[in-house]
Amino acid sequence: MKPVKFATQLDADVADKLRSFAAETDRSISKIVNEAVAEYLARYRVRPAFRTALDEVITEHAELLERLAK
Repeated sequence: MKPVKFATQLDADVADKLRSFAAETDRSISKIVNEAVAEYLARYRVRPAFRTALDEVITEHAELLERLAK
């Protein structure tokens, strides 16, 4: 896919860590940011379904989960 220019701002601390990580891993900042955003989006899209299922399990088995927690 053709890259698209994208501008954003990072906290100075995060930007410094990103530059260091890029140098340590011999990868471009662009590649790291692209991979990180793609992974975040993939995880976020799964969460609503997972969260719904988790809430159902917690509701259905609340008493058992409380006993297991003790």
